[in-house]
Amino acid sequence: MSNSKKRAAEDAAPVKKAKKRKAKHAVDDESLYTELGLNTLFSRMDSQLLADYHAQKLARFGAELSPIELSDLAISATSIKDTASWQEARSLEKLPLFLEHFSDHPESLGRSQKKNGMPHTIIVAGAGLRAADLTRAVRKFSGKDNLVAKLFAKHMKIEEQVALLKNKKIGIGVGTPARLMELIDNGSLSLDKLQRLVVDASHIDQKKRGVMDMKDTMMPLARFLARKEFKDRYADEEKPLALLFY
Repeated sequence: MSNSKKRAAEDAAPVKKAKKRKAKHAVDDESLYTELGLNTLFSRMDSQLLADYHAQKLARFGAELSPIELSDLAISATSIKDTASWQEARSLEKLPLFLEHFSDHPESLGRSQKKNGMPHTIIVAGAGLRAADLTRAVRKFSGKDNLVAKLFAKHMKIEEQVALLKNKKIGIGVGTPARLMELIDNGSLSLDKLQRLVVDASHIDQKKRGVMDMKDTMMPLARFLARKEFKDRYADEEKPLALLFY
């Protein structure tokens, strides 16, 4: 090989590597329903595939973490409720049906809670605007003594949310990981009667990215789902907590 050809090959090598890296993490466009803003891949994944997918995203975005730290954030397949049997489009409009389908007692979704600030369901989104949309989508379950609470930073100060949780009965809380963790840590949001955690996984933005496709949203989500209060109950037969990816 001539010197000029050799240099050209050397110059091209990094470009090929970069393309490989991009391809490895690229979104599969065949799984995207851009008109509805959905990644349909989640509707086809069983519990094991979801656990593997979660682990892959952790490895990608948590590269600076130690193997032990990554292990602490991992979610096992037995911790995730298999929802692959539900073949409806995972759109905002279908979310109430999804909750009812995976509830042993669908009528309880709209039933009054016994104590203030103690939801039976928490829905986790990647951003405040999306959480606001989700709040509107499940409003059918709200009532005088069973509010659907906005628990994200976009529209309310944390002091307002603390007061709301202290004074109102909450059926469903919709929020972002950081704000939800803050409300749990300061004692405002009670987990005593929590029955299910729902991850808003299928939604994608205009750049075709979901909550698990960006480090700024995936890592807070992973830390939230891996909280001890949750992990201790995912596989607990006496006081089970259902983890669902919508």
